[in-house]
Amino acid sequence: MSRSRTSTSTATDIALIAGFAALVSVCAILPSINVTGPVPITLQTFGVLLTGAVLGPRRGFLAVLLYLALGAAGLPVFADGRSGFSVFSGPSVGYLVGFPLAAGLCGLIVSRLPRRTIQTSAPLIFAAGLISSALFIHTLGMAGLVLRIDGLTWSGAFDIDKVFWIGDIVKNVAMALVATAVHRAFPDLLDRPRRTATPEASLTT
Repeated sequence: MSRSRTSTSTATDIALIAGFAALVSVCAILPSINVTGPVPITLQTFGVLLTGAVLGPRRGFLAVLLYLALGAAGLPVFADGRSGFSVFSGPSVGYLVGFPLAAGLCGLIVSRLPRRTIQTSAPLIFAAGLISSALFIHTLGMAGLVLRIDGLTWSGAFDIDKVFWIGDIVKNVAMALVATAVHRAFPDLLDRPRRTATPEASLTT
């Protein structure tokens, strides 16, 4: 691969990571729904999982990590316009920590789907998002609630967390539909695992 092509690829990666970090930020600062509990309902999960499903594991993880870094640096990109390191000492810290991990896992699962079917694989992308959300966002979110709220048990944390599930299912449906549309429009956008070049291939590169 030539140096100019590598530079172009790196510039594209940086632009995509920055663009999707901005997308997650917008999803977070849109008006939230405050229900019983310390964590508001926002479109963050939609943005986080869409980022992974579209960009793949590496760039998806980095884009959401950049979003967290921007918020920690003082930009008001967290729910309800909050910012700073103080957010990471609050009850929502587990959900925030789970975001880049969920994006990475969702991207990893989607990147393993057959290239020929990914543009029409909304049910599979939906499953990838829901699995990633359950394993990282909800599990770590409940852990954060237990750690940050005195006297809260895991049962109590589950009672708070279960309010988010119906919304997450709806957001994952929307995410899967948007992701498949993006992949139809840009079939080479996904960051797929790189194959190790064979000796024969390296001789002809």
